[in-house]
Amino acid sequence: MDADLEGLSREQLIAEVKRLRQGIREHRDSTGHALCWHHPALWSLLPEKTDPLPVVPDWPQFLRGCLRYRQSLDEQLPLAPRSHEPYRD
Repeated sequence: MDADLEGLSREQLIAEVKRLRQGIREHRDSTGHALCWHHPALWSLLPEKTDPLPVVPDWPQFLRGCLRYRQSLDEQLPLAPRSHEPYRD
């Protein structure tokens, strides 16, 4: 799966690591409403060029998952700043 790395020079490998780190940082630094979005830009950093369609839960199951995700943030990050910023398109 990662055979493409075998032929890269040291400089090319360093450039690839930097590119991947930048993508991970962009994802890590998502905040507010951006935490809830589909992130194909992160997956596009991989060499395989696929764009699989996700299985999307129906609304009730999806909303339960959103609520559970938000609860997990309270559990894992109880001291994180909170926002009253409404969602805007």
